[in-house]
Amino acid sequence: MKLGIVGLPNVGKSTLFNAITKAGAESANYPFTTIEPNVGLVNVPDERLNVLSEYTKSKKIVPAVIEFYDIAGLVKGASKGEGLGNKFLANIRESEAIVEVLRCFEDENITHVDGSVDPLRDVETINLELIFSDYELVEKALDKVRKNAKGNKDLLADVALLEKVLEVLGQGKSARILDLNDEEKKLLRSYQLLSMKPIIYVANVSEDDAADDGANNPYVAKLREFAEAEQAKVVVISAAIEAEISTLEDDEKAEYLEMIGLEQSGLDKLVVASYDLLGLMSFITTGEIETRAWTIKKNTRAVDAAGKIHTDISRGFIRAEIISYDDLVANDGSMVKAREKGQVRLEGKEYLMQDGDVVHFRFNV
Repeated sequence: MKLGIVGLPNVGKSTLFNAITKAGAESANYPFTTIEPNVGLVNVPDERLNVLSEYTKSKKIVPAVIEFYDIAGLVKGASKGEGLGNKFLANIRESEAIVEVLRCFEDENITHVDGSVDPLRDVETINLELIFSDYELVEKALDKVRKNAKGNKDLLADVALLEKVLEVLGQGKSARILDLNDEEKKLLRSYQLLSMKPIIYVANVSEDDAADDGANNPYVAKLREFAEAEQAKVVVISAAIEAEISTLEDDEKAEYLEMIGLEQSGLDKLVVASYDLLGLMSFITTGEIETRAWTIKKNTRAVDAAGKIHTDISRGFIRAEIISYDDLVANDGSMVKAREKGQVRLEGKEYLMQDGDVVHFRFNV
């Protein structure tokens, strides 16, 4: 899963990226510190892997991974070449979702590129640049498809779709508001429209506002109201706290979070929101060699899930031997006890995988 972290200069974007990836991206109090996108790999926290590895005496644990791209801060006119211009926009076309970091705290020592704190204004600035960039791309694509459609009637559907998209973008609205059928979504996928990508708004708050999830922060309240109307997600994070957490050992993190009144880190909240937004879940394989989490879309068939591990397993699929994580734990990790209770199932190709399924695929190639 690739997530592009974007935001205006000096909103805490690179500070957050540094904290959650420990990648050491440069962060400073002036615009355009980030020129090339920094890339960081983040392990998806999943305590189930630790539990299962104890049962099977695994030599290693392999969690699911998210790629975070820290994209250069942008300003108004980026789509027309202002600041770093289209270089920024091109870097996030490969992302599956966009994480917009928005400043929701006052600090006279940290300058704001527009002179004051206003997350909704910042959202508008960012989203309009995505829309403008998409408009230019779709306009060029439409001209090309129209010419080709003169000798190929199969392209008329593409013309109609692109015309519909261009009309919405021309109104200053994101392409994601369009009610598209599956075929139309498939046709648009190749264009990698920025305003089609799902969005998570990250409200970067002060350390004091993090404990109550920004409940008393007026900036967060406005952002949540806006996001609800757009059916987007808001995650409240204090980049300063995440920076502190990143310096601690694993056994110290829980103690620190409890001390400041947080149940989970900002990274954990962001991961949960990302999985939910993209309709993702994990199934697990475990044995002496390794315990591993595999990320798949919800409602993935067993035969397709097998292909995540290796194409040969999918090609030679016979059966999937499955037990839920909760059932396995209830039997103290004993597959023998679980079989006696009828909790270990043999499922066929069409079985729809569930989050936390512990699986052994039977196959023959």
